[in-house]
Amino acid sequence: MPVATPITAREADLAAVRYDAAGLVPAIVQDEASGDVLMMAWMNATTLRRSLESGRTVFWSRSRQEEWAKGDTSGDRQWIRRAYYDCDGDTLLFVVEQEGSGACHTGDRTCFSRRFGAG
Repeated sequence: MPVATPITAREADLAAVRYDAAGLVPAIVQDEASGDVLMMAWMNATTLRRSLESGRTVFWSRSRQEEWAKGDTSGDRQWIRRAYYDCDGDTLLFVVEQEGSGACHTGDRTCFSRRFGAG
């Protein structure tokens, strides 16, 4: 089983993150082993801190209006290995070790399995 590796973030880095009017920022999740983009979800300041401190991805559900730690119900946990914010501070990137069968709520390994123009 993978182990948590918390990330100590500097306050200046956390302050550089720009949230939208709803207090959210998109978080892209990438598989460390394959490089595949697994999913995109939303974070607020609290879930970003919880993710970094715990070493597991924790997101904000816009539909349920609550926090959710990826994999608590499915077992498909994401163990953060590296975390980044982009040049504008308005998008996050988490490189993770994906546990379980996949990242998508449909059971697929990635949420990005449907390609435009593919027949």
